[in-house]
Amino acid sequence: MSGIFSLKGLEAFETAARRGSFVAAAEELSISAAAVSQLIRGLEDHVGRKLFHRIKRRVELTEAGIEIHPRLSQAFDELRRVSDELAQKDSVAALVISVAPSTAMGWLAPRLPRFVETHGWVDVSLRGEEDPVAFEKEGIDIRLSYGSSHYRSLETEILLTDAVYPVCSPSYISRHGAIDKGADLRSRRLVHTDWGPSNASFPSWQSWFEAYQLTPGAKSRRGMTANTSMAALDLARGGLGVALAQGLYCADFIESGELLVVGKPLTLPSPYSIVIPPRSHARAAMAAFKTWFVAEIRACVLSETLLAAAGTAS
Repeated sequence: MSGIFSLKGLEAFETAARRGSFVAAAEELSISAAAVSQLIRGLEDHVGRKLFHRIKRRVELTEAGIEIHPRLSQAFDELRRVSDELAQKDSVAALVISVAPSTAMGWLAPRLPRFVETHGWVDVSLRGEEDPVAFEKEGIDIRLSYGSSHYRSLETEILLTDAVYPVCSPSYISRHGAIDKGADLRSRRLVHTDWGPSNASFPSWQSWFEAYQLTPGAKSRRGMTANTSMAALDLARGGLGVALAQGLYCADFIESGELLVVGKPLTLPSPYSIVIPPRSHARAAMAAFKTWFVAEIRACVLSETLLAAAGTAS
């Protein structure tokens, strides 16, 4: 046994061993079964040992075949991966991004142009949905969740913990007077959020009052109710009351002066977390998006303007 083996012969052997027959290997390689048989016979002659037991219409590896097949299988798997990557070089990268509905509509969508401007075009499927999500069925590449226990079979990266802030518009203050201390909120019209079952641990106005040992007034139990964070924030921006808003969503509006912090923050009981399935980890587009995405989240939750405004609230 000497010299370089035929690559076509090695490919025929690996395919036949994986598929269990010369006919199936021929279909995959787009050649005839006779050609597969001839290639493998030439390989066996070169090796000087039989690699297959021929059993009617199927084949089984001999001891010699069993010895070399795993290494050849790994080598051809790598060749197929490299071929796929090369074939995709001229295609546009694509990402399936899953976030909560409010994150998709009111926070991430307006930011995506900045990502494209910095990193180039990416075909994005932006999914606004509640946990749990079907990673494999929907082809999801990355999921931002509230809480870290939704996907125990996948690696979960905990990011940071946000808070909710009592916020209202300057126009609300102009019409209804200043809010100088937390107790003032007992008599104000509030915007309530129905978080839904998947976010049941989010604070309500009742839990905010309890945290600061205040008794809500009759007026504070009334007001408007929204079933998403961004809808509640929009009601507050429109001057319709004081809302409890996550720092992730309200930081931009605090920085622009469109909203004011009028009470102390209440830390959320669970952190934000990111889940990326193993099939997506090594993708260059995924790595670039994750780095940018996490930086944007941290910039909002840890906004100096937001934290300074909360620090001066009574």
